[in-house]
Amino acid sequence: MGGPTPVPRPLVDNALRTPRAAGIAGIVFSTLLTCSLWLLREAVPANPLEVGEWLQDRAATVTFALNLVPFAGVAFMWFLGVLRDRLGAREDKFFATVSLGSGLMFLGMMFVAAAAGGGLIRTYRATPNFMLDNPALTFARSFSYDVMHVYAFKMAAVFMITTSTLVIRTRVAPRWIALLGYAAAGFLLIGSGFLDWALFVFPLWVVLVSLYILIDNLRTPQPAAADQ
Repeated sequence: MGGPTPVPRPLVDNALRTPRAAGIAGIVFSTLLTCSLWLLREAVPANPLEVGEWLQDRAATVTFALNLVPFAGVAFMWFLGVLRDRLGAREDKFFATVSLGSGLMFLGMMFVAAAAGGGLIRTYRATPNFMLDNPALTFARSFSYDVMHVYAFKMAAVFMITTSTLVIRTRVAPRWIALLGYAAAGFLLIGSGFLDWALFVFPLWVVLVSLYILIDNLRTPQPAAADQ
C-alpha cells in the first residue's frame, strides 16, 4: 500500500504574494511626479524657445525636480505590477498588452526628457557664457519639452484609456473611476502640448486608483495561509 497522497503545493508561494499595502506605490509615484512637475513649472518658462537666463539662478531647483523622476519611475513600475496583480486571470490580453506597453513607453520617455534636461544643466555649468548664445540650448530645451509634453503624456493618456477599459470589463474598480479616466485622457491628449497644468491630471488619476486599491486591499480579509 502506498502512503498518503501528497497535497499539491500552490504555484505561488505565500511569501511571494503581493503585499496588502502595495497600492501605496501609485500614491508615491503621484506625489513625486506632482512635485517634480510643479517645481519645473515654477522654475522653467513655459515657452521652450525662450532664452535660458533661468539657468543662472534656478538650475538647482530644476536639478532637484529632475532627480525626483527616477524615484517616481520606480514607484510607477510597482504601480504597474499592482494593476496586473489586481486584474489577474480576468485581464483582456489585448488591452492589457496596450496598457502595459503604453505605461512603459511613458516611463521611458519621461527618463529621456529628464536626462536631456539634466544634460543641458551640466553643460551650462561647464560653459555658462558659451551656452547662453548657443542654438544647442534651444534645441536641447525644445527636445526635452516635446518628449515630455507631446509624446510621454500622450502615452500616459493611452495608458489611462486602456486601463479604464480593463476596469469596466473586469470590474476591479468602480465604473466612475474608469469614466474619469476616459475624460482625463481626452483632456490630456488635447491639452498636454499647450497647457502645462494639464499634465497634473495623470498623477491625480493614478492616486485615485491607488487609494481605491489600497483601501480595498486593507478591508478585504487575507486568505488563510496554505500548509507548507
